[in-house]
Amino acid sequence: MRDDTIAIGLPGVIRRLDRQEMPLLREHLLRLDTESRHDRFNGFTDEGFIERYAAKCATDGTIVIAYLEDGKVLAAAELHPADDENSPLPEVAFSVERQVRRKGLGSVLFRRLIEEGQRKGYESLRVTTGAQNEAMRSLANKFGANLTFRHGESTGEIDLRKQPATAAARFNPAEVFAAPAAFTQAVARFNRDYWKWWLRMVGWRSPMPRGSR
Repeated sequence: MRDDTIAIGLPGVIRRLDRQEMPLLREHLLRLDTESRHDRFNGFTDEGFIERYAAKCATDGTIVIAYLEDGKVLAAAELHPADDENSPLPEVAFSVERQVRRKGLGSVLFRRLIEEGQRKGYESLRVTTGAQNEAMRSLANKFGANLTFRHGESTGEIDLRKQPATAAARFNPAEVFAAPAAFTQAVARFNRDYWKWWLRMVGWRSPMPRGSR
């Protein structure tokens, strides 16, 4: 939605990435400077690790809300599905390139992820960040996460039931227009079933075909 980027003075757009656009996430993560990459992955900076990580995001149901400018992802907010073995709650992650920092972009992306979580019916989201990532810790606290420090990282939860519901959480027009045929069929089925019900209520019966008597 352009309104968000206009409000924070940025020329690009914020939207959800399609699955085939996941290479843009990989390129963004690889462009992060050493300090940012260290903060984002809590110490892991190997390019091979990032390649594997981005490939996994493309196949495991991860939702990515990105800020795009000139065809590049310059910031990304990720919503990872729950993993019963490693993470029982859906988990969020953020990364912002230096040239677009300190513009309120992190807050906008965080709000979008909360909307996505609400729309999917999640009750809580898990936040994990490195102990030195002050920006992420501040952002998580802003949205109600009580972070605790353990084993070199900070973790916390965001209770989505305490977050204000939004129109975007209740209705996502992008999903409707992404599948217009399915939407049209659903409307047709509704109209057909409604008129069948109404005609039964008024006692209408279809005429018997010739030769049936």
